[in-house]
Amino acid sequence: MNKEEIISKVSNDTGYSLGMVGNVIESFLGNITEEMMDGGRVQLYGFGTFEGKHMKARVGRNPRTNEQLEIPERVVPSFKPGNRLKKSVTRVKC
Repeated sequence: MNKEEIISKVSNDTGYSLGMVGNVIESFLGNITEEMMDGGRVQLYGFGTFEGKHMKARVGRNPRTNEQLEIPERVVPSFKPGNRLKKSVTRVKC
């Protein structure tokens, strides 16, 4: 499912226009992004937590040339699912 399909589904579920739902979703995603850029975290109880994960500088290698290169310290986006989401998605195969 992509963003357009989500907007359409939420619009159908709520009765709000596609434009209004699109604006709300864009604002929601923008606010999560801004909070993570500022070093914060966004916790949606039952769904999960979005936060930036600190990665230390390290030495890597180019697999084609086997040349070593320095990978700088950085912050990468991270999502940790909540218990309710995990329980809803987890299936036991028989």
